[in-house]
Formats: sequence, structure tokens, C-alpha cells
Amino acid sequence: MSERGHWEARYARPDYWFGTEPNAFLASQRHRLKPGWTALAVADGEGRNGVWLAEQGLDVTSVDFSPSALEKAQRLAAARGVALRTVQADLVQWSWPKAAYDLVAAIFIQFAEPPERNRVLDGIKQALKPGGLLLMQGYRPEQLAYGTGGPPKAERCYTRAFLEERFADFSSLEIREHDSVIAEGIGHAGLSALIDLVGVK
Repeated sequence: MSERGHWEARYARPDYWFGTEPNAFLASQRHRLKPGWTALAVADGEGRNGVWLAEQGLDVTSVDFSPSALEKAQRLAAARGVALRTVQADLVQWSWPKAAYDLVAAIFIQFAEPPERNRVLDGIKQALKPGGLLLMQGYRPEQLAYGTGGPPKAERCYTRAFLEERFADFSSLEIREHDSVIAEGIGHAGLSALIDLVGVK
């Protein structure tokens, strides 16, 4: 099955694969957000993070390549009483906007092999405004031993050295590595090897 087919099959289910509550790391950064900001939720799936950002008063665009996921994101937004702009796109091929967003949220976007991943990360940097905020959480290679979600290959995971190199041109960068128990639907559940990034372009 193709990568697209794999995710479409997951998102075609009636329930929400990763739940409907926001990622805990993203929610912990609420104090950094300002109502009225433009925000891009990258590979946002069924919309749990994009909808939460909209609930904080941000103008949110949620992008994903699964039409089923985006339909569910719109249903979740309607149920929560917020507006969410959705875009169906392959992020590797997408024409990323330039300096368009005050915030980019990139939560567990480890779906691509390293060459394609680098194009996505370059797109994220391009889409941020100068002074824009990047909030990213992903899995470290140690996650493969836990088997509680995440990519099937270590090369799709993040290390501190990798993130420091990819975002060396940012004006500030905070990185935290930790093992924590997460509960995000049936997709992410249990002890997980995580890495968090808070960066300012």
C-alpha cells in the first residue's frame, strides 16, 4: 500500500485515529500564542491540532494529503464552533507560501524519507514570517524499541543534532528530549521517545 493509501485507510475510519484533543506539547505552548496570528498546521490529519489553534483565536490553515482526514477536520471544527481553512496537498510537492505565517505547528510529521523530509522542512522555514514561531514535536530513534506509534524507520526520526543543523539559521532554538507517556487516540499510546522544538525564525 502506498503512503497515501496507508493514511487514507486510517482516516476513513469513523473514529479519530489520534483523538480529538490537541497534542500535549502544543497545548503546553499556549502562552506563546496571540489571537489573530496566522497559523499553519502541517500534516494536520483529522484536525485536532488545527482546531485547537483556532479555538485560541488564530487564523488557521490545516494541510494534509488525505481528503477523509480533512473532511473530519471540518466536522470537528464545526462541532467546536470555529473556522478552519483546509488544503489538500502533498507536502513534498506543495508550493509552500513565502513568509505567510506567524506560527507553524509540525506535530509528528515523520511520514517522509530523508530527502523528501528535507524539502518539507525547507518549506516550513519558507512559510514562516521573520520572527515567526515554529512548534515541533516528533519521535527520537529510540521510539522504535517502544512500538507505541510513530514511523517504522529510524531515519525518519529526529535527533538533537539533526534539528540543530536544520534550524541553525533560526534566531532562537529550544530543544528538549524526553521519554513520556502519551495518549492520543489509538495511534499514539504509551511510553514514547520524544523530542520537542520551539524555534523563532
